[in-house]
Amino acid sequence: MPPEPSTERRPARAVNTAVQVRDALRDAILKGEYLPGERLVEAQLCVRLETSRFNVRAALADLAAEGLVEVQRNRGAQVRKVSTAEAVEITEVRMVVEGLIAARAAELVDPDRATELDEIGVLMRRAVEAGEHRRYSDLNQRLHALVREIAGHATADRIVETLRGQIVRHQYMLSLVPGRPETSLPQHERIIAAIRDRDPKAAEAAMREHISSVIEALRAIDYLGS
Repeated sequence: MPPEPSTERRPARAVNTAVQVRDALRDAILKGEYLPGERLVEAQLCVRLETSRFNVRAALADLAAEGLVEVQRNRGAQVRKVSTAEAVEITEVRMVVEGLIAARAAELVDPDRATELDEIGVLMRRAVEAGEHRRYSDLNQRLHALVREIAGHATADRIVETLRGQIVRHQYMLSLVPGRPETSLPQHERIIAAIRDRDPKAAEAAMREHISSVIEALRAIDYLGS
């Protein structure tokens, strides 16, 4: 989950290709340096990234394809707003894909990676017991990334990263919900145990249960805010 958004626009080092511009701009959006609905002015991005307008336009087109940016004719580009209803739909897709990833990880995990998973689980429990929710959030990201790394499913990994980017603001709001770490900790521990035990069906079920809980929490946030 992302860090608290910052309004600071730090000078970026020069980037020379559209891919570098895309990656730098994606990183800034995911870190909250540009907020949903905020305009992305080409001239300002050229100055900030010390690059050409051609590269900026190509990068914005790529990010629009990823669902992070919305480009409107005669109105330019802006960070795309994602409603809670759409965030729920996106998370439903994540539930299926990440369930597949967890099952694959259970098939391929080796003793060293199993130990890494256990270590992260221990650190997550300590973070919850100490009330270190930001630390827990970081470990949460680390755990999911390690599961994807173990699975080694490149296509599923790309899908998850794209989907995650679209709902990064909702994930941040979710991380602030009181009691959320205490709810998700045992879910993560079940995922770790199933992968460590090389049980693909249990790993998939545990991951789907966890992300189903995320969906319920998103709907609860939407209800409370309505």
